[in-house]
Amino acid sequence: MVRKLSRRRVLSGGGIALAVSALAACGGSAPEASPTLPVATLPAAAPTATTVPPTMAAAGAATAASPTSEVQAPTAVLPTVPPAPATAPAANTAAPTSAPEPTASAAAGPAYLAAVHGASPAAITEAAIQAIGGIERFVKQGDDVIVKPNMCVSYYGPEYAATTNPEVVATIVKLCKAAGAKRVRAMDFPWGGRAEDAYKTSGIQAAVEAAGGEMELMAHAKYKEVDFPPESRDIRHWLVYEDAVKADVIINVPIAKHHGSSVLTLGCKNLMGLIEQRNLIHVNLHQRIADLVTLFKPKLTVVDAVRILVANGPSGGDLNDVKKMDTVIASHDIVAADAYAVRFFPFADIEKVAYIKLAGDMGLGTYDLASVDVRELSI
Repeated sequence: MVRKLSRRRVLSGGGIALAVSALAACGGSAPEASPTLPVATLPAAAPTATTVPPTMAAAGAATAASPTSEVQAPTAVLPTVPPAPATAPAANTAAPTSAPEPTASAAAGPAYLAAVHGASPAAITEAAIQAIGGIERFVKQGDDVIVKPNMCVSYYGPEYAATTNPEVVATIVKLCKAAGAKRVRAMDFPWGGRAEDAYKTSGIQAAVEAAGGEMELMAHAKYKEVDFPPESRDIRHWLVYEDAVKADVIINVPIAKHHGSSVLTLGCKNLMGLIEQRNLIHVNLHQRIADLVTLFKPKLTVVDAVRILVANGPSGGDLNDVKKMDTVIASHDIVAADAYAVRFFPFADIEKVAYIKLAGDMGLGTYDLASVDVRELSI
């Protein structure tokens, strides 16, 4: 149900404390050229399997969560996804563990999650999506597609790893158009600087338009109050971008980076760019990030780890905080994609990045990568 609401109205579910101030924007401008960055050692990969995650019982009522809160992990029901041949594994609630170095898998059928490593952002993006069944698994003829990259600030170009790599975004747009999508739009609601400037400085506008897509400025008039699904634990209704609810497909394209409030910005948190009154989300932050997944439910999450920001996020501004990983991760399961990306950050785990664990325990995906087919490729 969609209804208009004054933007001054305070929204909450289960009681809202005073709103926490949003992060202060970092000033600065991008240099004329991008210095060469060191190539980081890739983390150990998850084991290859040929099964999909267990079906698990829904979690009970939630309590307010924080990055250090301890939540018992019941088994969670995986999201409904396009069919992929598989058999159900035995239940397993253990956190992901490291595994041998990545090799190309010969397993038949689409992978549950693919992580592809290589020098070309476009090539590894296409290969990752192909490994999980191809774009046709997610986008059909005539679909209205919204691509949601991270364009949070207008200060820095892509070499600073504050915004999603434009080649990754453009490749997704091209694939959607080739699959017959009627319309493909990229959009975000930056908190640092004007959207027009962020679109250009990030390089995403030029890349998307060259690929045949559109850039959409998110007008305030298009935010409507929307009731959240019953499985949302804290949010009952919120001002969200109306088109994001109406679109046939949302493709979520975060960049993997440090964040001062949520530890990391990954797929789940990237959905905050589709709502207003984001300062209020910071009350019970991790639970409310998980709640966003219940509404938007992106069909595909593609995590840009070509460059990652390991400190001073989300805006960054220091090339010493950037590491080149030359990796793209793709999955229909936003929780699994986030759980895999955590391994790039030695200071983080799913207990600290609590929205990942909460979302998994709510049945929105799995963080148990040992129970699913993780396909590792180097090209």
